[in-house]
Amino acid sequence: MDITQTKRIHKITSKGQITLPISWRKMFNANQIIISSKGNALEIRPISPDFYRNEITVFDALRDNNGKGLKAKDLVKILKKLNSQAS
Repeated sequence: MDITQTKRIHKITSKGQITLPISWRKMFNANQIIISSKGNALEIRPISPDFYRNEITVFDALRDNNGKGLKAKDLVKILKKLNSQAS
């Protein structure tokens, strides 16, 4: 794949959204990106499949709570319990 440096001016919506051109999305075959701030610049990179390799799911609403949400205070309790079990 020949990746050349391309610059384009894009408008930011009132909600802070930008649109990435379809040619860019197809070039990197990604549906998620990571945005980093570096000095006075923003860097947008596609997330590679191994990005989540070391991640674990602590709470999955569908799996752990019959599709219902979870209050923040209840999540904190769960995380504290998991942390004490890991120690």
